[in-house]
Formats: sequence, C-alpha cells, structure tokens
Amino acid sequence: MQNNPFYKFYQKPLEERKETLLNHPSLSNEAKERLKNDLSLPESVAGQMVENQIEIYGLPYGIVPEIIVNGKSYIVPMVTEEPSVIAAASYASKLINLAGGTTTIQEKREMIGEIAIVKSPLTLEAVKAKLEEQKESLFTIANNSHPSIVKRGGGIRDIWVEEKSTDKKRFYIFYVSVDTQEAMGANMLNTILESLVSPIEAMTAGESIMAILSNLAINSVVTAKCVLSPRILDTKTTKGEDVVDRIVLASEFSKADPYRATTHNKGIMNGIDSVVIATGNDWRAIEAGAHAFASLSGKYQPLTNWTKDETGNLVGTITLPLPVGTVGGSISIHPGAQFAHELLGHPSAVELAGIIASIGLAQNLAAVRALVTDGIQKGHMRLQAKSLGLAVGATEEELPHLMNLLSQAPHLNQETAKALLEELRK
Repeated sequence: MQNNPFYKFYQKPLEERKETLLNHPSLSNEAKERLKNDLSLPESVAGQMVENQIEIYGLPYGIVPEIIVNGKSYIVPMVTEEPSVIAAASYASKLINLAGGTTTIQEKREMIGEIAIVKSPLTLEAVKAKLEEQKESLFTIANNSHPSIVKRGGGIRDIWVEEKSTDKKRFYIFYVSVDTQEAMGANMLNTILESLVSPIEAMTAGESIMAILSNLAINSVVTAKCVLSPRILDTKTTKGEDVVDRIVLASEFSKADPYRATTHNKGIMNGIDSVVIATGNDWRAIEAGAHAFASLSGKYQPLTNWTKDETGNLVGTITLPLPVGTVGGSISIHPGAQFAHELLGHPSAVELAGIIASIGLAQNLAAVRALVTDGIQKGHMRLQAKSLGLAVGATEEELPHLMNLLSQAPHLNQETAKALLEELRK
C-alpha cells in the first residue's frame, strides 16, 4: 500500500500533493505546466465570460485519487466548498475499487428541445399526420441550420408532437431530439429549433410562443452499477452482512419518504456537481434535470437503488440524465476545466458521464453507510472543527491542536473555538 503514490494523500502537505500529481505518468507535460503555473481563471478571461465582473471567487479544487470505471482507472477532479465531500467520495471509491469498480451504460446521448404551438385549429391527429408527411423535410431544414454537427456525425435524430393543456390553454409541443456529439449542445440545439419554427407554424396554422432546449435530458440517461461483497463493508462495530441489510433498508426508506429522498439525492449531487463544476460543465442544468428525473413517476424518488443479490452481495445502481460535454463553453477557456479534462485523460462525453455517475454512486454509498453505522456526524464534526479553527484565525501550526481540543468540547461552535484558541495561545 505504501508504494501507492496516493497513500494517505490527504495527510500530505499541499506541495507534496502537487508533486505526487506532477510525477504521475498519466499526466501530460501540458497538464503539469498548468498545475505548476495556476489553475485559476485569469481576470482578462473572467471579464469576458460574464457582465459587470468585479472579482474572481475561488473554490477548493481537489481530487479523488482513483476510481475504476469500466475497468479503467481515473483520477477525478472535484471542486466544492463543502467539507467531507471529497473525503467521502475517495473512501467509498476505494471500497468500490476493491470490488472491481463500476460498470456504466449510456444507450444514447441526445439533447431534447421543444417548440410550443398555440392557436392551432387542427386536431392532434391531423397535426401528427402532417408531421409524418413533412418529417423528412424538417430533418433537412434542421441539419442545414447546423451543418458542422452533421459533419461530426451528429444532427437531428427524432421529432414528435404531444398535446399538453392547462385549464386555460392547449399546446401542441414539438419535441426535437439531437445528437450533439461532444458538446453539451445548448446553443446548437436552440439554433436548430429556431430554424424549425416557421415550417411548424405553417404546418399547424398556429403560433409558436417559444423554441428552447429542455434540461430534462431523458435521452442522455446514464446508469452506473457496483457489486460489493459484505466483507468489504465490515466496520469496527458492525459486520458487513448487517451493513448490507441496513443499506438496503435505508434505500427503501428513501423510496417511501420524499423528505429523505431529497436529502439522499442532495448528497449524491454533492459529488456529481463537484465533478461537473471542475470539468467546466453546467451544474445548474445537471441539478435541474436530475431532480426532474427523480420526479417523473409522479412521486419524488431517490436516484440510487441498493439491493442484495442471491449471494448476499450489495448491489448499487444510480440512474440519471447527464448531458455533459467535453468541448465548448468554459471548457475551452478555463485553465481549471482544461486541467480537469487532461487529468481524466481527455474522456469522451459518454465516458465523462459514466465517471460522474460513478462518483455520485460512491458519494451515496459513503453517506448511507455512515448513516446506518456510526452516524453522519462523526466524520462531519472532525471537518467542521477544522473549518471553525480556520474561521477564528488559527494558524497552520495551531490548527491540529485546536481541532483536538474541539473534538473534546461539549459544544462545537465558533464561540467555543475562539475561547479554546485563546487558551491555546496562553
């Protein structure tokens, strides 16, 4: 174990952690130069990315040293401000790696957009018939509006229409599914949709109120799976077989109660968002799509499922839409995002989605395992003590001593930390 360069990585000082990465054989010279220089966003670029820019807001940038996905090992970048997220993902990834890692599947990767039509005098059956007649023509118009994606093997894949109504209005909604290849594809899809507005208005004798992508990307759904033997899950106080049973029971609890399902999924998104941010993707879109997907049955449900197979192994799966990209947007201009893709070995969009889903599954395993054994606060409080120490101004030398005192204190808050630091300095 000590031969592993990432052994006790979290205990190493910052410069030694960087040196470990700089000596890693899979990291390109270009990536090493980025890490040596700076991964932060230059002011000159920041001012062009958003309006009214006044400063750059930094977040911690860390790594999960290894997760095995489909037989391949990855060092995974994560950007987050919340203590314990990276620690939990790293720990659970080790457990999953002992079982051979995760396997993932993404049957297709397409983004969906919609054109909403009102005031059409036609019946839905008549609109559907006209759509079938003109579908080939609409495909041509769509692909001609963005020929570069067609050259790369993408383009429109399907178009269909549904009727949706409120008490006041009826809509004919045309859904357009597009293969966006390596891009997340928002701008691409919106360009294609707008090219279809006029012919669809003519077809329906109606009026379009908008043409816009949807972040409910049900055509970009990813599933990651792991299978762990009970011995991997042994704790000092609980046998692995009991841990398996308790995790399965906790999974059922999250299906039964939306209050628990919400917190269950928030923990999953702790890990997923951290990788999405690090790789320069749109974490708000991923969040919105994940939670909408969790509600598709009409009841808010957990994104993971934990069961026990016939031999007593714990089987975990996570399923959610992950329409992430590897080109475009901030990926092309943010040094931290560029480093993230280099660190991961320049994965394809499908490969990246599998990695992110696997981190989400690991994050959930760590949280649920802690909840059903020692409780969530044990690990959280240690990291909370560190944050409190920093908040009251403890130096790097004082911090370990202050954390030790805080671990024995009856109340963990800033007032206690401040008083203990004063005592320590005396």
